[in-house]
Amino acid sequence: MKATDLREKSTEELGKELINLRKSQFSARMQVTTQQTNKTDQLGKIKKDIARVKTVLAEKVSQA
Repeated sequence: MKATDLREKSTEELGKELINLRKSQFSARMQVTTQQTNKTDQLGKIKKDIARVKTVLAEKVSQA
């Protein structure tokens, strides 16, 4: 996910994207905890995507 793609979305779409990322973060964290997966790098990627979405949301709010 790139920030340029996120900047094209509306605030409602970004909010939905943030919710989906939070759900996937929780799911990935539970899978790692219960040792269902070994993809621990996925947690870091999701965390960075959440930060990107939050940054773009903050930019849009400050512009309005």
